[in-house]
Amino acid sequence: MKNYKLILLALAALGIASCAKQARINGTVDGAADSQIVVRKLDMNQYNVLDTIKTKADGSFSYKLDVKDGQPEFIYLFYGDTKIASLLLEAGETAGVTTDTLGKYQVVGSEGSAKLAEVEQRYADFLTRIYNAPDTKEMSRIYIDYYRNCVKYVLSNPKSLTSIPVLYQEVSAGSPVFAQHTDAIIFRQVADSLKTVYPESRYVQALEKEAASREQVLGVQTRLSAARINNFPDLNMADINGKKVRLSEVDAKVILLHFWTSASDDQKMLSLEYLIPLYKEFHDRGFEIYAVGIDPDKARWAGVIKSQNLPWINVNDGLGSSSSSLALYNIEGLPTSLLIADGEIDTNDFQGADGLRKELGKLLK
Repeated sequence: MKNYKLILLALAALGIASCAKQARINGTVDGAADSQIVVRKLDMNQYNVLDTIKTKADGSFSYKLDVKDGQPEFIYLFYGDTKIASLLLEAGETAGVTTDTLGKYQVVGSEGSAKLAEVEQRYADFLTRIYNAPDTKEMSRIYIDYYRNCVKYVLSNPKSLTSIPVLYQEVSAGSPVFAQHTDAIIFRQVADSLKTVYPESRYVQALEKEAASREQVLGVQTRLSAARINNFPDLNMADINGKKVRLSEVDAKVILLHFWTSASDDQKMLSLEYLIPLYKEFHDRGFEIYAVGIDPDKARWAGVIKSQNLPWINVNDGLGSSSSSLALYNIEGLPTSLLIADGEIDTNDFQGADGLRKELGKLLK
């Protein structure tokens, strides 16, 4: 009987060993001799510290971690607060990492890690270009090109876990790259494909929940055939009643996206003397205004809207000059307005109320 129990224990141990294997990281950090490197693992939406290791005099290090079969892990190396390498490790892999203290790195020996490095480099290049864009028109073009390339990437790599971080990238805090109605289809396609390869991966399971949530909230199953793909960065901000209003869901042929502040008397007069007459003239023909208040004092902002009886959509995230909407549309001064017609930013220049009236006349014949 004792021998029988020992055999069972031995078989159980072998079963555990077959599921949990090790992956190894052999690396060198240029400029970080005898320094501490923090190893972190992605746990859905946050990094959890796995360990802290010390480099040798030449900056080299070696680290082993457990990785289960069929459940690759996203692993990140940090030097202080700087992420210096990103890895996607399969069970049994040995990744060779060469990096520096600023995060310029290369990976060999791990196909997933090499693809992840390419994904992160393209994302970093995109952020640099969009924040250095000279104007809203160029910013919009950069965003649209990058969004389309992201769609192409995830659909071309449906069975690679590197598609998951692409789906969750943001243009700025709270402004995802994948913000379209129809993106629920992409989330579903990638989730379904990854489930066939990594059914037990917690990353895939979380993506499955996200896909289901998007389908439920947006009613994708019944509305996708009629959904419109909008070629502009989306906004989702609270109105004076605290209800979130998404820019892409505004039902209008032409939308004036208007950035302003209630702290300016001139901008308040602009609403009364120019915008209200335009709104009354064109609203019934398919015109709407989505006015973004750049005011940290939401009570004063709401008071001005009520006192002026501004009839259009008024939203405000309460962050003032720190609002991500300003960075998203490269707004450098207030007031600033741009037109969105049939899901695309109108690139025609219009000057003042008269110019806007003429442009609306053309768009809303």
